[in-house]
Amino acid sequence: MQTKSLTLYFNQTVWRSIAAISVFTILTALTAKITVYLPFTPVPVTLQTLAVVLSGLVLGARGGALAQLAYLGLIATGLPLDAKGLGPAALFGPTAGYLIGFAPAAFAAGWLAERFAIKSWWGNFVAAIVGALVIYAVGASWLAVMLGSWQTAWVAGVAPFILIDLGKAAIAAGVAESGKRLFLS
Repeated sequence: MQTKSLTLYFNQTVWRSIAAISVFTILTALTAKITVYLPFTPVPVTLQTLAVVLSGLVLGARGGALAQLAYLGLIATGLPLDAKGLGPAALFGPTAGYLIGFAPAAFAAGWLAERFAIKSWWGNFVAAIVGALVIYAVGASWLAVMLGSWQTAWVAGVAPFILIDLGKAAIAAGVAESGKRLFLS
């Protein structure tokens, strides 16, 4: 009888994890559609950074990264879930590095939250900022290749987003503990 209880618990845990990862995959896709285009950059402002770092803070390193890998997988299969609705072409354009940076960013934010048992707003805020920095590092690196200059990549792909992403990190830090209770309890 005990083996049956353990199997039932395992199945419920697996399905709950799949559901939570799916929610953050969908959240990332939805936040791509909340977009502001700036005239001086090929990189739009979206709410995706919020969804990405929040997935790591709430689901942990592996769950957050899996949510973002699922999102990228859906784009790769042809779904136009990126900000510009390009589908797989987005994985080769100027914003490809930012998209590819989503999985390691969620992993980094989640790893910090797990490793240091962060339960304070400040701790989650720092973890979210680290996640955003990972997105900048991967995204700006690719953008520098596309634009032919690190300076241009900084001006067009990092500098205009710093204050906005600090705000997103603050929001993620503010709701992370509630999200953990909702998805992991």
